[in-house]
Amino acid sequence: MSPSRPRSLLAAAVAALTVAATIVVAGPSAAAAAGTGTGYLRTSGNKIVDSTGATVRLTGINWFGMETDNKTFHGLWSSNPWRSQIDTMARLGYNTLRVPFSDDALKAGATATGINDYINPDLVGLSPLQILDKVVDYTGTKGMRIILDRHRPTAAGQTALWYTAGVPESTWIANWQALARRYAGNPTVIGADLHNEPHAEGTNPAATGSCWGCGDPARDWRLAAERAGNAILAVQPNWLIFVEGVSCPSGGLSNIWDNDPSNDEDCGWWGGNLSKAGQFPVRLDVANRLVYSPHEYATSVYHQSWFDDPSYPANMPAIWDKYWGYLYKQNIAPIMIGEFGSTLQSDVDKVWLRELLAYTGTGVTGMSFTYWSWNPNSGDTGGIANDDWTTVNTTKQAIIQPYLIAPVPTGGPTTTPPTEGCTVTYRQDNAWQGGFQGSLTVKNTGGAAVNPWTVTWTWPSGVTLGSGWNATVTQSGTGVTATAPGSSPSLSAGASVTIGFVANGPASAPATVKLGGVACS
Repeated sequence: MSPSRPRSLLAAAVAALTVAATIVVAGPSAAAAAGTGTGYLRTSGNKIVDSTGATVRLTGINWFGMETDNKTFHGLWSSNPWRSQIDTMARLGYNTLRVPFSDDALKAGATATGINDYINPDLVGLSPLQILDKVVDYTGTKGMRIILDRHRPTAAGQTALWYTAGVPESTWIANWQALARRYAGNPTVIGADLHNEPHAEGTNPAATGSCWGCGDPARDWRLAAERAGNAILAVQPNWLIFVEGVSCPSGGLSNIWDNDPSNDEDCGWWGGNLSKAGQFPVRLDVANRLVYSPHEYATSVYHQSWFDDPSYPANMPAIWDKYWGYLYKQNIAPIMIGEFGSTLQSDVDKVWLRELLAYTGTGVTGMSFTYWSWNPNSGDTGGIANDDWTTVNTTKQAIIQPYLIAPVPTGGPTTTPPTEGCTVTYRQDNAWQGGFQGSLTVKNTGGAAVNPWTVTWTWPSGVTLGSGWNATVTQSGTGVTATAPGSSPSLSAGASVTIGFVANGPASAPATVKLGGVACS
């Protein structure tokens, strides 16, 4: 996925079809692991299991930025500290973080930009990799796992092949080995998503893009995935190797101008077509390390023909079966949907998200996934975070929530999220004919910081705000809002803030006081 431009996709028609997939149960059912389990992960049939053999389901989210010109996570410019953003992801139930990066971010002397140094002073002067180190360490304390995603050779944009003239295959593999060595011994980092969205380029028979099973070492993504995967496993045999699909197995676009539909290839999303992986599987030197990772999107990204099928959404399971679901249903390998998302502005897309998640299955034995994205600045999908990088898109979250397996912090299991609550004390400091002065003290009695904090209250009709201090205080109708100053945006658990004001009208105590939308007592 590219945050800087819409995805160019293939408009290949998909005929409605039925895939006969044999469902095989992977031996005796293993116990479910708490959160993401313990130790390094491996595969067993179509399951991911931990070091004890317990089944693990990765239910994660993408946090992009390290693949862009900023060379580090987006949203570090916001008023929400980076740790607080990870806290929210974990609290919502995302147990895995997929981190896109470009090879530019790994270069010696690479500089991270777009950081609010007041909010994130601990990141000032750090390189992109040093910031990643801190994110890895903190994410680990939340019980979350990290998948590294080589998103692009450079920050300039997506590429059809895994290499360019400036970033040859040798650099791609060497950089992966360097990352594997860097995080060796740290099971928070569980694996490598080798290259993001290999896809077709050029018109057949003059294809120049990534193919699957065509046998050309310069274009066959399956063979390249084997070379890179085995090179990584040679230095870090404990990692999982995540392999995406292509768009068209031939690596080229069909000639739609020849008026011969019989020659038109059946293509899918960039990175989303694993239809040839059964016939031409990725072969790794270390057993039980391969996870196939397709991408899947809705109409806000591109209006594929299958969305117009009269039987929609009943037609979708057969399409997913054909492109990648058969690998799971036939017990060939686990599936981890590396990207899927939508703005959800269309009812078609809302149906798509519900149906896709239902297709993945419920509970710990379902298919794994990482939603695109945490970032609100993904142009054609939006994010789970709203534009303030703090509050959450509740519509999306409500659909995804039932499928999330919450992480377990390393300090021990947490059965309930931090409580939210507040108490309020009001004091009238002065009064005169036609006006009064007061101070409202709000205490955060919840179990986590409110960042940035906002206090709201109501006044009777006829009472109007004159001025306020210790916050930016505004009024609309009978409602008053006090927002945190930029110099002190966070209200820690157990801390208090006092908001002073002068008002016009009869002296009146603030009513229905709320902190961050939570009513105070």
